[in-house]
Amino acid sequence: MRSGTSTRSLKKHLQYKIPQIRLALIKESGRGPFARIQTPEDLGEYLEPMKMLPDEQFVSLHLDVHLQIIGFQVVSHGTISSSLVHPREVFKAALLSNAHSLVVAHNHPSGSRYASEDDWNTTKQLIEAGEIIGVKLLDHLIVTDSGIISLRQERPAVFEK
Repeated sequence: MRSGTSTRSLKKHLQYKIPQIRLALIKESGRGPFARIQTPEDLGEYLEPMKMLPDEQFVSLHLDVHLQIIGFQVVSHGTISSSLVHPREVFKAALLSNAHSLVVAHNHPSGSRYASEDDWNTTKQLIEAGEIIGVKLLDHLIVTDSGIISLRQERPAVFEK
């Protein structure tokens, strides 16, 4: 330590001059452990509430290295025909929960069983973002009152690199 410099002034000198942000993960209560996810149909019971929603909702399901669900996040609430989604919001909670991979899903209140061009663009954007940060997007599901549609099953080449 330099002469004339006290420990107190050194501590003050080493403090950041900006607010520190501390992150915390709050895990809501729920049952578990969950079975290994092997097919889109395995997620049916977890996505059941989305079947009757009056507006679009986009969720991400966080999976561990054994493909077991460790949590989910409602990423966005939309209108009757669309939902705004950005990779930043999708992957934020996934990173905090230490997810190994993700499955995302959104509902079509109209009952349409077809992915829109926006659905495909969102999927491609999430795949690219996941590759960069190391959290793989395994599938994007569309939930309707008559069942679940897997975009991976519709176009497997989109998910393969």
